[in-house]
Amino acid sequence: MNNTEYFEMEPLPKRRKESECDIDSWVAYPVLSNEQSLETELIEAFAAPITDKKETSRLIKELSTVYPLPGLQHIKRVRARKDKGSPHPLEVIVCLVSDAPDLGHSKGMHISDLSSSGRLNCLGLGDPFLVKIPACPPLTRPQFEQASKHWPTSFHEDKQVTVALKGQLFSSFQKSKMQEYMMVAVAAARQGWERGMEGVGAVVVDPEAEKILAVGHDCRTGGHPLHHAVMVCIDLVARGQGGGAYTYDKYPACQFVLPVSSPSQRKDIPVCGIPRDQNCTGESGQPYICTAYDLYVTREPCVMCAMALVHSRIGRVFYGTASIDGAFGTKFKIHAKKDLNHRFQVFQGVLGQQCEELNRLVNLAKMNS
Repeated sequence: MNNTEYFEMEPLPKRRKESECDIDSWVAYPVLSNEQSLETELIEAFAAPITDKKETSRLIKELSTVYPLPGLQHIKRVRARKDKGSPHPLEVIVCLVSDAPDLGHSKGMHISDLSSSGRLNCLGLGDPFLVKIPACPPLTRPQFEQASKHWPTSFHEDKQVTVALKGQLFSSFQKSKMQEYMMVAVAAARQGWERGMEGVGAVVVDPEAEKILAVGHDCRTGGHPLHHAVMVCIDLVARGQGGGAYTYDKYPACQFVLPVSSPSQRKDIPVCGIPRDQNCTGESGQPYICTAYDLYVTREPCVMCAMALVHSRIGRVFYGTASIDGAFGTKFKIHAKKDLNHRFQVFQGVLGQQCEELNRLVNLAKMNS
């Protein structure tokens, strides 16, 4: 069988039904790191109204010396009161609660308690009160908006992340191509399932050439226990480059084609909040296996497959539905771990409903078997 024949093999009724899926019916959302995803951590501090605006500059300078805020460079020391009718329109962070334990949390706090040591001239300051401030700089707009409800912070926005979180990163043309690739992965998953395999399919794409390079499905049943769909696809890409460790002749849906462009011609793709390696090269000096390629997989990969994707230097991963042991958002976020030598983008939700339905049918069949 010619390596390209597979892409036209799917029976017409199935292909027609899926092609009718509206690209607006699904959204690809980024799977960000924990630092980008968690809610804003808050710490307690003492703030006070500035009763004499003429003293503002001096107070900020003295407070920065007497009560510096190490590691809190994102905190704006002074804020304007939202209550425009207040006689004291400005408030200032005096210190962290941990820096003035003697002041306590009582309602009868007085600014004189802070000036008793003689280290701070509190002229122009009113009595302190407790506030909560963000412990870390916000990395995303949702974190910034949440942090700003407590105290003003600086925010260096990654606009690509902001757009991605709204589900608006990809154009209609890009989504059309993404849907096309995932449909091939779904078709491969079906063919594997019909042969008694786990119902998971995967596709590796060269996004620069807009070409599918490898299609695979789970091949574990009666074969190698490590042949998950993702592992099969990576090995097929390696075969297309003159390597590879296994043959899949008895699985006609598992196919590869030679890459359209040489590895040295692959262009890096802008990432979404995750820095990309600049030099992902093998011993030959050429980019390594899946460098800058995209993977489309119907189900969130496991830890083994995730680490294989790290090793193969994948560019981006798109998956349709989550998995209970998933390593790209559900259980772990391996793609965003800073101590690994390669990180990459992950998006979830491409043809999510179709992939979830496939997953449901597979699980139902297992229960009835």
